Parts: sequence; structure tokens; C-alpha cells
Amino acid sequence: MTVLLVTVMVLVVLTIDFVLSRKERRASEANKVERPAQPRLVPSVVGGFKVASNVAYHPGHTWAAAEGAQLVRVGIDDFAAKLTGRLQNVSLPLPGTWVRQGQAVITVEHEGRSAKMVSPIEGTVMSINPAVAADPELMRSDAYGDGWLFTVQAPDAKTMFRNLINGSMVRGWMEDATRRLQTVMPQAAGALSQDGGLAADDLTPNLPEGKWEQIAGEFFLTR
Repeated sequence: MTVLLVTVMVLVVLTIDFVLSRKERRASEANKVERPAQPRLVPSVVGGFKVASNVAYHPGHTWAAAEGAQLVRVGIDDFAAKLTGRLQNVSLPLPGTWVRQGQAVITVEHEGRSAKMVSPIEGTVMSINPAVAADPELMRSDAYGDGWLFTVQAPDAKTMFRNLINGSMVRGWMEDATRRLQTVMPQAAGALSQDGGLAADDLTPNLPEGKWEQIAGEFFLTR
């Protein structure tokens, strides 16, 4: 009789456990709401170059995007990506390195020639984008997305962002950069703004012979 009672009790416990588990699974499934993928912001076009509204620009054509109170993502803008053209290599500061705002810490290589670019923000480098290190072409194909370069822990990010170009200032700044570029490569007017649309993906074939490094240094503020 005792054995039968114990068996019945075990079966009751197992049944209750099964019912409760089933209810929990149903509740969990009911509460699951699929989050739609965050839409990627569509950059506008100024002077033939894409500009993104969610980043702030350094005059040397790098950008910074706040990812938190102090964490900042860094990349190069579309102007720089098209001016440097097809890159064979990019060198980035190592994680743990302290970089200053305006310091030349990025090196890009084009057909055996190199040019420097600056950090738009000051702080400690936290990570670098391994995808760009493996394939520098990402900087040109997706400058504001997968082509980002590194992240920085910036203790004084708020002050640093005040020194950058953003909002209504961006259009005038980019239009001025485009006019300046046209003066050094007047023969490439069509490549700079194709039918009022985007500039050519690679502007290097239109640059004066032997002037790539000089012109890159002038626009990237590293001469």
C-alpha cells in the first residue's frame, strides 16, 4: 500500500511539473517579440560625396559617432574613401593606445604610396575593426557602416565633439572641400559629380601625376 501511495505521489508531482513547464514555455513564446533590424541611415549627398547625419566630422575627413557616454566609433568619410581610392593596406593604432584629437594615427597605402589620417577624438583605443584590417576596400564601399576603423574610450567625449563639424555646418564644409578638390583636379569635373549624383568611387586616376600623397596630406591635415 505504501509503495502504491509513493508511486501515485511521484506521478502527481511529475504531472504538475510537466503542466507548469508547458505553461512557462507558452508564456515565454508569447512574450517573444521579434525586433526588426535597425534601419541603416541613408546618407545624403553633398558635392558628390555621401554625408551621414549620425556622425560628427573632423576637418581632416575622419568621423566620430557616440556609442555611449564615453565610447566613440571612428571611421573615414566618403570624401576620404574616394580620394584614397583602392587601398592595399591600412594600419590602425593598437588597442590600449592613447590617441589625441587631430593626431595622425591611421596610415593608408595606395599603389606603394602611403598617406596619414587623423583621429577625430581623444582617448584610449578599445578595439579595431578586424574586417577592415583584412579588407581595406570596406572603407570605400561602406565608409559609415562596416568600414569603421576603431573604437575609443573618450573620458572627455563631450568636449571633443564640440570641436568637430556636425549638423548644419556639414553641408558648407563638404561643399568647400569639393570646390578645393576641383581646383587641384579640374580635368575630373565629371568624376567628382556624375550628373549631380555621386562622385566616382576611385578618384585617384584623375589626380595630377605624382600628387596623390601631397593632395591627401593637404585634405587630411597631415602635411
